[in-house]
Amino acid sequence: MTSFSRPLIWLVCMTLMSAVTFSTVQAQTTEKIDSIVALVDDDIILRSELDLATKGIIDRIRQQGGSLPPQHLLEKQVLERLIVRRLQLQRAFQTGIRISDTDIDQSLLQLAQQNNLTLTQMRQVIESDGEDFTEFRQNIGEEMMTERLRQRVINGMDPITDTEIDILLASDRFHGGEYNISHILISLPEGATPQQIAEQESKANNVHQQLLEGLDFASAAISFSGSQEALEGGLVGWRDLNSVPVAFSESIKNLRGGQFTVPIRSQAGFHIVRVNDYRDRSQVMATEFHARHIMIEINELVAARDAMAEVRDIHQKLKDGEDFEVLARENSDDVSSANLGGDMGWFAPQAFGERIEQTLQAMQDGDISEPFQTVTGWHIIERLGIREKDVTEAAMRNAARANLQQQKMDIEVEQFLQQMRDEAFVEIRLPS
Repeated sequence: MTSFSRPLIWLVCMTLMSAVTFSTVQAQTTEKIDSIVALVDDDIILRSELDLATKGIIDRIRQQGGSLPPQHLLEKQVLERLIVRRLQLQRAFQTGIRISDTDIDQSLLQLAQQNNLTLTQMRQVIESDGEDFTEFRQNIGEEMMTERLRQRVINGMDPITDTEIDILLASDRFHGGEYNISHILISLPEGATPQQIAEQESKANNVHQQLLEGLDFASAAISFSGSQEALEGGLVGWRDLNSVPVAFSESIKNLRGGQFTVPIRSQAGFHIVRVNDYRDRSQVMATEFHARHIMIEINELVAARDAMAEVRDIHQKLKDGEDFEVLARENSDDVSSANLGGDMGWFAPQAFGERIEQTLQAMQDGDISEPFQTVTGWHIIERLGIREKDVTEAAMRNAARANLQQQKMDIEVEQFLQQMRDEAFVEIRLPS
């Protein structure tokens, strides 16, 4: 299966929660001489880096109550992740990607806010977990670099067309539910020989047999999978049948929670997919307002004070009984609605900004607001109605576009990372 990319903030949160450090080695507290466990082009990965990263993964697995795989298999997976990460950082630097201190500061602030902490509190949490905050900050910068590199790959994709969306919407597969899935990939190198294919197929069948005999799927993924989600127990998350390749969708569509497929062959290798949970696609309803308004624009010729005075004069006329529609035609600077007597039609609450949304939410049908200001000018608004609208069709179309984009993104990123890994000089020095 192709890779399943994670948003930057998710990856950052995982870094915070697990305290996994992928940067240069910390100063050793013992006198043990460090050793090299991998050469990666012109760079190296040290034993101390691998130990620290492995410890972070072990701590997370234990916190989640999972089963630990054998140490040598876990180290192999962690080292592979370190290698791919190091290659991404090298490529990002070579292609001119740079992260400023300001970028990192903004990301740290966002992370702290998402955890309902101040920056000082977050630093205390990180240091209480035994991690150096300076290294944590460096990890954030490195993660931002790799994310920007992947984004460059994604930006080079062809856009999703309306025809592709129409074809997807017309298919039976799109109208099913959503599956929470996990995944094991026994990967094949590019241009694999028949012998390599046979060896990896045998390995996939062996893993499948162990799963049938009761091996925990997450533990198997950590031990054997070559996918980017391996160290997360293979967890991909919620997907519908259209955001995964057809070969996989046909295999999982009749499965329910706890069931998994036989090994499935693709260009990337042999896959075993587990369905963790299933949910139906539900109807989507949205609130809409109907309103009309009068706007006095603020610009180079009309100062904010003058616009305020004009709108107050109009508001007084409305209070004196003059017709809203007539006043809108005569005075409103909103060219899209003035000729309609200020009628804005039906629209989503957030369509015209937070200030208008808050004003409408506080009103009843037939109410006329007091004058209020936004970035565009001064406004008077009349609420004409509110309704709940079935927007399932629009939501389905948006979902179809997102699914097609996700599928293309997964393929592009996986191919990019695999090619980068295949082309690099990598020498692994772990014991056999």
